[in-house]
Order: sequence, then C-alpha cells, then structure tokens
Amino acid sequence: MEQQSFSALSEKIVRLRRTYLAKLPQTLAKARQGCGLLAECVADDRVVDDLFCCFHNIKGTAASLGLPKISAESAAATEMVRQLRRLDKAARKTVQVRAIEGLGACISRMESDAGLIGMEPAPVAHAPPPAVAEPSADVADPGRRVVFYCDNDLDAAELGTQLSWFGYGFTSFTDPEALKTAVLADPPDAVIMSTAGADVMAELRREVDVPALFVSKNASFDARLRAVQAGGEAYFLKPVAAHDIVAILDQVTTRNEPDPFRILIVDDEPEMADYHAVILEAAGMVVRQINQPSKILKELGEFLPDLVLMDMYMPSCSGRDLSRLIRQIPQFVSLPIIFLSSETDKTVQVSVMRVGADGFLTKPISPEDLVASVAVRAERTRVLRSLMMRDSLTGLLNHTALLHFLDTSLASARRSGQGLCVAMLDLDHFKKVNDVYGHPAGDQVLKALARMLEQRLRNSDVVGRYGGEEFAIVLQGVTVGEATAILDQILRDFSALTFAVDGAEFSCSFSAGIAGFPDIQAADDLVKAADEALYSAKRDGRNQVQADRSRERS
Repeated sequence: MEQQSFSALSEKIVRLRRTYLAKLPQTLAKARQGCGLLAECVADDRVVDDLFCCFHNIKGTAASLGLPKISAESAAATEMVRQLRRLDKAARKTVQVRAIEGLGACISRMESDAGLIGMEPAPVAHAPPPAVAEPSADVADPGRRVVFYCDNDLDAAELGTQLSWFGYGFTSFTDPEALKTAVLADPPDAVIMSTAGADVMAELRREVDVPALFVSKNASFDARLRAVQAGGEAYFLKPVAAHDIVAILDQVTTRNEPDPFRILIVDDEPEMADYHAVILEAAGMVVRQINQPSKILKELGEFLPDLVLMDMYMPSCSGRDLSRLIRQIPQFVSLPIIFLSSETDKTVQVSVMRVGADGFLTKPISPEDLVASVAVRAERTRVLRSLMMRDSLTGLLNHTALLHFLDTSLASARRSGQGLCVAMLDLDHFKKVNDVYGHPAGDQVLKALARMLEQRLRNSDVVGRYGGEEFAIVLQGVTVGEATAILDQILRDFSALTFAVDGAEFSCSFSAGIAGFPDIQAADDLVKAADEALYSAKRDGRNQVQADRSRERS
C-alpha cells in the first residue's frame, strides 16, 4: 500500500480510538452498575453473563486500538467473571464480596488509565495491510497480440490463423535479432516458439517479462527442461490444437482482475466493527457491517458475502448460536464463518468450530494477518462456489446457474429499459463426431466452442452449457438483430476451425436460435422461443443462426 493510503488508514484508526475513549466512561459506568446488580443477586446467571460480555468486549477492543493497560485490566476482570460462571449458585455466594471488590478495582484502574490518555493519541503502529485486487471494469477485451519465432519445427501461418479466430493477433519472425528488437520495443502479450529458440527467449526474459509458450516435436526431458529454464509457461507436443494453446494463453495474458471480496462483519461494538472494516477496505475488499445479530438474514440475502467475520460474545445472541442459525439455511451451508474474539481458551475455540465455524482469530490481530486470513478463506469459497456452478468439462456455467443469471439479468433489463437476448446453440451432427472420431474428440470440440464463445462475447454476456452439445447465451443490452450479427460471425469462425485425430482432420458447425426482451417478457418463454428458433435453423439445413419469428406470426 502506498504511504498516502497508509496515512489515511492510520488517521481513521486514530479517530476510532478517540471515539472509543470518549464512550469508555459510559461503558465502565454500566460495568459498575452490573457489579451493583451482582451484589444484589449474585446467583443470577444473566447478570454474570452480561458482565462477562462487557469486560470481554473491552478487552478485545482496547487491545486492537492500542490501549494495552485498559485491555490488561479488562482481561483480569473477564477472568474473574469467568470463574464465577463456572461456580454453581451456592458457591458464588461464598466469593461474592471478594469478586465484587476485585472487579471494582479493575474498573477504577481502567477509569484512571482512560483519563491519563490524551485526546490526541499517536497512530496505532501497524504496517499497512497488503492490497487485494481492485474490481474489474466490464469492457470487452481490446485484443491480444502474440509473437511467433518460426523455424522448421513451428509453422506459424496455420496456427496464427486458428488463433485469430479466438481473438489473438499475431506477428511472425524468423530472425532472432529482429525478434528481440521487436519484443523489447513493444512487448507482446505472449511469445510462441519451438525449443530451438529457448536461448533467445532466456535472453529476452532478462530484460522484459513476457510469457513464453513452446511447441515442439521433441518430448524428451532435456527439451522440456530447456523450455522451463527459459521461462516457458507451457510445453505443447506437435500436432497441437489451437484451442489447447488458447486455453493457456487466456491464463497467462488475462487482463481482468477478480471482483473484490465481499465481507460481512457482525459485531455489537460499532468501534470494533469499524476498526476491522477500515483495514479490510484499505486492502480493497467491500465490507458491510451489522451491530444487531437479528439483521443477519436480511444482509446475507442482499449482500451475498464471500465470508462472515463474527464476534463471539454479543449480549442478545452468542456467535455460537448465530453460526448454528446460519448453517441451518441451505443456501449458506458452505459460507465461511470466522470468529474474531479475544477469547484465548482453546477449549472454547474448539467448541465453536464444532458448530460450523471455519476459523478462529484472536484479538488483537495485526492488519496483515487479518487481511491474509480473510482473503485466503474468501478465495477458497469463490473457488468452491465456482466449481458448483460450472460444467466440469467446459468450465462454463451449468444449466441451473445460467437460468439463475437469466432471471437476474431480466430483472435488471426491466429496470433499465434495455434489451436482452437469449441464444440457444447446438452443435451440428455431433453424434457423428463421437461415433467416427471418438468421445475424446467430441470433448475437444465442446471445449473449443466454449473457449471461442467466452473469447468473442463481451464481459457482460454469459454463456453456459445447457446440456449435452447444447449451449445457451444471455446477451445484455442488445437487440435481436445485433445478437444475430454477433453469432453469425462466431459461427463463421468456428466453422473454419480444424480438429485433428490420428492424422484425420475435420470441422464442425453449429445452429442457433435467438429470442429477445422486451418482445418476450418471461424467462421461460425466452428460452422456449430461442429453442424453437434453434430447431427451425436445424430443419432449414443447419449451420445458421435464426431469430424468433413467433411474434410476427401472432
């Protein structure tokens, strides 16, 4: 994080510390009132629990905001009340006087310490937390550029043509000096070469960081090792399919950053919630906080967090109970819940893990550790969520996830008044491909079409595998005519792709049908109309895109 951002974070923490110190006398007055109630009804569990929660919260918040003496006194008071909680009602009465005197002394020392602390405290001395990814803009990829270094082992003409259909421009070089001059002057998104160019690539990477992919007939260990030592990201044996190279190129040249993590903080102490929120926000996360556990269901449904960061001890509802409540809702069974508490008793920490918590962090925690712990678990959630939503072969959204996206997009289109189209695609004569060339070849065709659709559609469009060899696309903000033009171009390029199996080459095409909103209002009707247009395209000879004409006939 830049120094300016770090200074801003420190200033926010100073303000939180000042606010907390201003409220502390009122909090300590409530603690004294609790001690008074304890003297009147020492056997009352509710009074003891409220006191425990009060001192425990002071302990954690004071430690996090850089008030070590106050934290130490509240820790001592917390332990005194903890001992009372472990006694039965009869035993509590025997230690009543000594416990109240001890708690009163702790409160007095905290009041004294708070009074000695000036209202302009120094910033809390923490290193800046590491930044996480900023949100990406929803813009189409402007195109990526690949450089080929060609020799007898790499024929760039055919491979470059195939890559161009996936949105990659290319330039070829046969002279190593010309290659080096061009790459250093204007670094491309990637370089593709045979292992004969490994030394050239190693020299280039000492001056510029550019991904390198190697293509070769040589499958030996030595050839692969040379490629790795030259900085190679991947190694392909000839003959190589363009879509296999594209899959790696997409990984090493991607320009889109993931959306920021969404974190929900549940803490009855606003200052503590604010403190952790400013740290996570400074690291690029989106944070929402609630101070009343009763609001959890509403926030979970609206905010859809990647992770919940929860206090363990809250007056109206314990973190343990709240965690169990969340776990009883099927939609949030796998949502990570991390307790953040000053509780140091390992037995208690383990016990909360048994009711559905995924982690336990102890206050005070450094900003670096907080950000790292939250980011690791939130990222794991996104990976698991993606696996559940995506088709295992193509990586596209599965049937259920796509229909959910369609519902969301349709609601957005109604609000904005923009158009929306649904397209249904089906590979032509796909059964013949499987029968003649085998199912592995069919899988390659499915993956190639999926890759091309992802490449050529906009970031705002979503494509999914609807089932078998059928795909579905939701195109936002376009008319039926515009959607038809987009798919016509993709069809032409996909039909030009060649697939090779045991020396034999073949090509594939697809048929597609398109229906649009607002002509059709309901999601189910859009899918049905697009499907009918698809089968009309099949009946009319395949290898074409047709728009829904049902409204013209009605």
